[in-house]
Amino acid sequence: MKPAYTATVLLLFGFLQFARAQNGIVVFQSDFGLKDGAVSAMKGVAMGVSSELKLFDLTHEIPAYNIWEAAYRLHQTVSYYPKGTVFVSVCDPGVGTDRHSVVLLTKSGHYIVTPDNGTLTLVAENLGIGEIREIDEAVNRLKNSNESYTFHGRDVYAYTAARLASRTITFQQVGSTVRNDVVRLPYQKADYANGVLKGTIPALDVQYGNVWTNIPKAMLAQLNAKPGEAVRIQIMHNDSTVYDKSVRLVNTFGEAPIGADVAYINSLLNFSIAVNQGNFSGKYNVFSGADWKIVVSK
Repeated sequence: MKPAYTATVLLLFGFLQFARAQNGIVVFQSDFGLKDGAVSAMKGVAMGVSSELKLFDLTHEIPAYNIWEAAYRLHQTVSYYPKGTVFVSVCDPGVGTDRHSVVLLTKSGHYIVTPDNGTLTLVAENLGIGEIREIDEAVNRLKNSNESYTFHGRDVYAYTAARLASRTITFQQVGSTVRNDVVRLPYQKADYANGVLKGTIPALDVQYGNVWTNIPKAMLAQLNAKPGEAVRIQIMHNDSTVYDKSVRLVNTFGEAPIGADVAYINSLLNFSIAVNQGNFSGKYNVFSGADWKIVVSK
């Protein structure tokens, strides 16, 4: 094969790989709420880059400044979108400081545009790190926004995400590669030893007040607890015990009386606790985050 022909083939192959890399979908997450125009402004910036983009919301109801919650909602959602989707996650209490603005390409082929402040903890762990690039704001920043220091979600993240998703830039043009890891938040990973399960409460099923844990169904099986049987559940906030009861394990809420505490497997196939047609979180003042731990035994 002649060198010139080979070069042409390689260039064409590279273009096709680039063309397949992003799919024109941008998914937004923030702690902004929907009371003002912040979310709309981010979407307006994205549409200004390309009106052909498909824009979706993950959630904008992350509790203010709660980086852990942002990390969990990404973990809960990213893998359900097709490869090549670009996510924007803005929970950024350090906006304007020297925290890094990055795009993570996961091994699953998803892009996440965000401050590297712990938000990437769970997706990096569960989907893997393909490559991390720091956003070059000299190139990837909304025109005439240099005097704005407190809305990087609009000026940097939405703009960069839209340029990437619309194939205006390649992933390489986001900026230079950085270290091969992200800032990680510490938490109790699910563990089984000597007849005891340990985990954390990463999130609530907020509409109903159900408590979700990071203990997977497969690990619960090691406890040999069957539906209809009771398990002892202890919930601690830091070093204080908040809840300590035996609770029946059920497959469906209809198997328990209204108002009864129940243990069940949630839609993510993780161990969870609820009050049937009630609010477990509100009743017992149990909340979520890396500082909440749970112990399950028979």
